[in-house]
Amino acid sequence: MAEQPDITPEEPEGLGGNDDVLSSDDNSLDTLLIRHESRTIYEIVRRIGQDAYIMDPDFQRDFIWPEKKQSKLIESVLMRIPLPVFYLAEDDQGRMVVVDGLQRLSTFKRFLDNELPLSIPGNDELNNKRFKDLPPKLQNRVEDCNLILYIMDAKIPEQARLDIFERVNSGVPLTRQQMRNSLYMGKATRFLKTEAHTEIFLRATGRSLNQGTMRDREFVNRFCAFQLRGLYTGNMDEFLAQALKKMNSLKSGDLSHLSAEFQIGLANNYEVFGRQAFRKHQSLQDKQTVLNASLWDVMSTGLSRYPEGTVKSHTQELRKAFYDLMKNSGFESAITKSTNATNVVKRRFSLAEKMFKEVLGDQPA
Repeated sequence: MAEQPDITPEEPEGLGGNDDVLSSDDNSLDTLLIRHESRTIYEIVRRIGQDAYIMDPDFQRDFIWPEKKQSKLIESVLMRIPLPVFYLAEDDQGRMVVVDGLQRLSTFKRFLDNELPLSIPGNDELNNKRFKDLPPKLQNRVEDCNLILYIMDAKIPEQARLDIFERVNSGVPLTRQQMRNSLYMGKATRFLKTEAHTEIFLRATGRSLNQGTMRDREFVNRFCAFQLRGLYTGNMDEFLAQALKKMNSLKSGDLSHLSAEFQIGLANNYEVFGRQAFRKHQSLQDKQTVLNASLWDVMSTGLSRYPEGTVKSHTQELRKAFYDLMKNSGFESAITKSTNATNVVKRRFSLAEKMFKEVLGDQPA
């Protein structure tokens, strides 16, 4: 395989931002369902083993604490030093997604599973000892240590939940897509990961979307949300989350069909626009701009509904129609300003669908 060029991930435009984040005068503040519970380390580690807690590093970040820091945490427990609270979010199946405290809970599990030898030089009683090596008195002290948990109910509105998730996380800040990846893991998140690593996706996006922040998966998520034609009501966070929920309930055949549509949409756009796909431009020779998420929405879904042969035979007409559309001030504004507003989303889809129909005819049944 040829070596790929070293491309620095770019930040796309047309995302709309988080315009509707939780504010102090939001009525949802009066109805947030957050409870607190106290559980022992033993109880939590047991539930982690039963998959009642979502701990997979693919959903947050790799387990990165060095063993000396893990050892300090265990030493703090043995010294009965109070620990910071933990934040969890309950999903629809009653499982707990770790919002803040993944490193600490992972440390407790590693220690109780005898995977962590303590590194505490100068303390012969603890240094190099695993859980099984401790006397019963100290084993009990670890297992019986009470942790305070704050749990966000599954009924909390999506926008509020993500905003709380963002506020309380004390580690490396997570992006909204990383949060969604944590909250809706399953067939849907595996689908996003797989599609974001396909060669056609990488080629059509110019390998310019940041994989570390899951911006690439966010773009796949956007395609799925609009392709599944859910009702858009002006809240992009809720819209993308609802798509993931729906995808988790789809049969494998339906997901395969969705994948095929996605691949066709990407291939058709790349056939027509090449390296300029999903970017504002007036000519294939223009200087390449950043990917535009709103343009992605209409073009990826719009051209997914036509056979590749049909699109290929109308390449020149499509380019001309697209360049004419880019000169339309209403469309240009709809992929640039207030892009998550309901009327703006409807406007850009309406104008794009009119273009597709004029050039390619009615969508195939």
